[in-house]
Amino acid sequence: MKSPVIKRSIVIAGHKTSVSLEDAFWTALKEIAGLRDVTLSDLVASIDTDRRYGNLSSAIRIFVLDFYRAQSGGERGAREDKRDTLSSRLSPSVLGAD
Repeated sequence: MKSPVIKRSIVIAGHKTSVSLEDAFWTALKEIAGLRDVTLSDLVASIDTDRRYGNLSSAIRIFVLDFYRAQSGGERGAREDKRDTLSSRLSPSVLGAD
């Protein structure tokens, strides 16, 4: 059986790196970047800068999950606190604020 995780290359902050993500997370990440009118590289660079633990692929999954939880008014508590901390450090353009 083929693994649902695909390794993808991306350039962030002028450096090429790779992330291993499922198609659903990759598609969602591109949608979020489009909604916020930022490049995928800029969005991933912000996620990379703000991650505290784990690898970049995991940080992206958590970011996507938190984004959609916030959209649906989902689960609160520790996850929301982390999202608020992350949001306070992201640039306004990445957050979609004008």
